[in-house]
Amino acid sequence: MEFGRGAAELVCAETLAQGRSVLLIRGRSVAWVDQLVQDLMANGAEVTTVVCCKEPSVGMVEDALQIGRAADADAVLSVGGGSVIDLGKAVAALLPCGGTVMDYLEGVGAAKQLGSNPLPFIAVPTTSGTGAEVTRNAVILVPEEGRKVSLRDGRMLPDLAIVDPALTDRAPRDQTLASGLDALTQVIEPYVSHRANPLTDALCRAAIPLGARALAKLSRQEDQSARDDMAFVSLAGGLALANAGLGAVHGLAGVLGGRVGAPHGLICGRLLGPVLAANAATMEGSGADVRRFKEITQWLAEGFGQSAETVIEHLPVTLDEWQVPRLSQWLTDQTDLGAIAKEAAGASSMRANPCVLPPSVLVDVMRDAL
Repeated sequence: MEFGRGAAELVCAETLAQGRSVLLIRGRSVAWVDQLVQDLMANGAEVTTVVCCKEPSVGMVEDALQIGRAADADAVLSVGGGSVIDLGKAVAALLPCGGTVMDYLEGVGAAKQLGSNPLPFIAVPTTSGTGAEVTRNAVILVPEEGRKVSLRDGRMLPDLAIVDPALTDRAPRDQTLASGLDALTQVIEPYVSHRANPLTDALCRAAIPLGARALAKLSRQEDQSARDDMAFVSLAGGLALANAGLGAVHGLAGVLGGRVGAPHGLICGRLLGPVLAANAATMEGSGADVRRFKEITQWLAEGFGQSAETVIEHLPVTLDEWQVPRLSQWLTDQTDLGAIAKEAAGASSMRANPCVLPPSVLVDVMRDAL
């Protein structure tokens, strides 16, 4: 399937309805955006483009803000993956405000509240991963601190999200699997979160088995129906995490990504099995209900075509077979896993984990992910 002209016209029309000076943030490889720019300009818009090809840092946000202010932008449009959308959300939120990015970041900055409503913002995802098109925060790398932190405000939800699975067709295999593992993790963690609720349960119960089957298909070959399924899983994950939180995978991933620079989705995929095992063991040891972990195990086993008795233990080998790199490429004998575990234990994502995993267990989880 190609991105339909009807959808392109919708993006154009909705963008023009929001503003006439448009700051377009795009991924480098999204070729059809060139035609979209021409359509916008033909309809009277002034378009200024920012290319985003990696996770947004404080410096990248500041640079984009400078460009947006020079263009007097009155609307922001992001077309690309989760990083592109996060950069767009941050820029749309901060353009009407004074000060610097650090004034508004939680954890490492002043965590000030936004003094003005964000500019109108439209998100068009071209990957199936973060679900950033339906969340109210933007994850920003702070290199000086070796951390990823959030700019967060309820008003940062995009005004419009256009999710067209065709935009993900024929994406590179390594990108597909890394982002897809993030999407799968983001429907598993809210399902076992202590904040889970009937709304998120409905989303996750539909999405987990769908995501497992779709990822297994895409590990073997291109498959349009699997792309369609993963677009739903990604969207469901964004909605679920926004309403039930995440857990230890993302608590560790935020710190690891900031410190060692490994791709976020890859980190999530490699941590998923060890974290599921650690959570289940800890809860069983305390007599807690582990039925949801058994459901997840069954769904993953059916999706991957494996035994429910071994699918979690076998997950590192499954990812090896899919040629997903191990974290040993980024973590060395000199990496202070204890310090990472201690920092991760206080991460916001960790607060929704179904049980408390002490730093010693988090260290073991990271060693298992190597």
